[in-house]
Amino acid sequence: MELREIIRKFALKNALGYGKAFAGAVVGKVVAEFPDAKKDMKSTMNAIQEIVGQVNHLTKEQVEEELKKYEFKHKEEGPKVWHLEGAEKGKVVTRFLPEPNGYLHLGHAKAAMLSWEFARQWQGKCKLRFDDTNPETEKLEYANAIQEDLDWLGIGFAGVSFTSDVMPRLQQFGKKLLILGRAYICTCKPEEMNQNRYEKKACACRERKDGEQVMLWQAMVEGKAEKGKMVLRLKGDMQSQNTVMRDPTLFRVIQTPHYRQGEKYQAWPTYDFEVSISDSLEDITHALRSKEYELRDELYYAILNAVNLPKPYVYDFARLNIKGTALSKRFLKPLIEQGKVNDWDDPRLPTLRGLRRRGILPEAIKEFVLGLGLSKQESFPTFEQLLHINRRLLDPVAEHYFFVENPVKLSVYGLQEQRRQSILIPKKGNSKDKRNIGYANSCYVSGTDAASLKEGEVVRLKELFAVKINERKMENREEIVGELASADAQTSKVIQWVSGEEGEAMGCTVIEVGNLLDEKGDFNEDSWKERKGYCEKTCLELKEGQIVQFERVGFCRLDKKEGNQLTFVLSG
Repeated sequence: MELREIIRKFALKNALGYGKAFAGAVVGKVVAEFPDAKKDMKSTMNAIQEIVGQVNHLTKEQVEEELKKYEFKHKEEGPKVWHLEGAEKGKVVTRFLPEPNGYLHLGHAKAAMLSWEFARQWQGKCKLRFDDTNPETEKLEYANAIQEDLDWLGIGFAGVSFTSDVMPRLQQFGKKLLILGRAYICTCKPEEMNQNRYEKKACACRERKDGEQVMLWQAMVEGKAEKGKMVLRLKGDMQSQNTVMRDPTLFRVIQTPHYRQGEKYQAWPTYDFEVSISDSLEDITHALRSKEYELRDELYYAILNAVNLPKPYVYDFARLNIKGTALSKRFLKPLIEQGKVNDWDDPRLPTLRGLRRRGILPEAIKEFVLGLGLSKQESFPTFEQLLHINRRLLDPVAEHYFFVENPVKLSVYGLQEQRRQSILIPKKGNSKDKRNIGYANSCYVSGTDAASLKEGEVVRLKELFAVKINERKMENREEIVGELASADAQTSKVIQWVSGEEGEAMGCTVIEVGNLLDEKGDFNEDSWKERKGYCEKTCLELKEGQIVQFERVGFCRLDKKEGNQLTFVLSG
């Protein structure tokens, strides 16, 4: 690919993601793909400025259309292989580590897909392990939902395990740290512990005799300690600039019954202890996680060094941030509790269940998150980029149907009731898959189209014939009256319609969802709109969950059927 074509590709991608291309954002990507561009940066920048200017004069539709050819070429070139320290073909083992305390969202999908894809590239395997060591927040409902969502994504894991099933081994390693003198039982009040850590002051509990330390540990393990009264802490470095290393907590008392283990255990490990020990015990070679854990990498290795266990290679990738939405359960949960959104599968939410209900394909999610790669550099892709991929994947396979919003009756005198066939998937060309459409001397057109019609005007009903508008009646409800125009009548206006023949028009609601957040970062009160109208009768044959294209509206997923009433969600 020549330099100018590379520049145009990245300018188009930048324009799609941000509404406008910026030379500064394009230059780095151009140089990375075409290093020779650095030999004459003055000429390169002139070319970038010129092409960015050209791209910024294109419409959004033109940008999307032109990008298709580059995406096709990228597919032909094949996926880029990711290289990490210690990666050997056939020996790479990764894991995805969800906590069953809520529903998966796009951020989780990125973490799962990156671990799975890296293992696949190196002919290794990826394991699924539930980090279920906090009984206070975890439920079987969430564990089941996570497995269902991952199955929908199409990720094939080499095995599934639950951390809570190996609690005896984890507790053995906790005791081993005590015996080795690398940990201690702290009985300070939480506020005193936090103050000491802030002041870099060592806790007096460090100096207890070994026998007393083990005795207190046994009290924790046997359920004789009260919550908040004692914890197991690592002897870290209280002078460390990394606050994570200032004698972090490794085990704490939780008396809430566990969704799998009941009341069997009350001394539960923290994430930091569980993840390091379990990764090593499961022979994980590469532990991939987002950069929010970057400061905890030092603790990860310190724990394994203390108990002399093999150490996986830890790699921290950039956390996913999506403009216009939030990927945090702390933000999403209150929206549900306050009734601002319906549930975790609300199509406005970035949860996998919400995306599925909206009609986003798992293949689109996969392409979107893998396109971000293992980069450590923060980026802020837009939701529109995911929708663009989804539309491209749906375009050649989605069946086409008619829908009219705010319908107005159009009577065309002199016609007999008839039926005609229409191709279901136009992109297939002469497809054998067709649908029967009934029409008679009346039909319904959208309120928007009706408002634009003028007496004496000639319009064409899509895939039918031309109609001359004779009269607009404004009695109880508006009705437009027309007559069949001559076969050679010329018109540039083509409008959508649904048959007015009895039993042919079905009540239909299309739910249109917008960004979850407004420009200020608050909940967008206008994020849910219901568009009422009619769709054609053949839509009754669709199955719930099927995605179709309502022409001139967009791709829509059938959400539910209630008798002759259908509800769709607009994918966007």
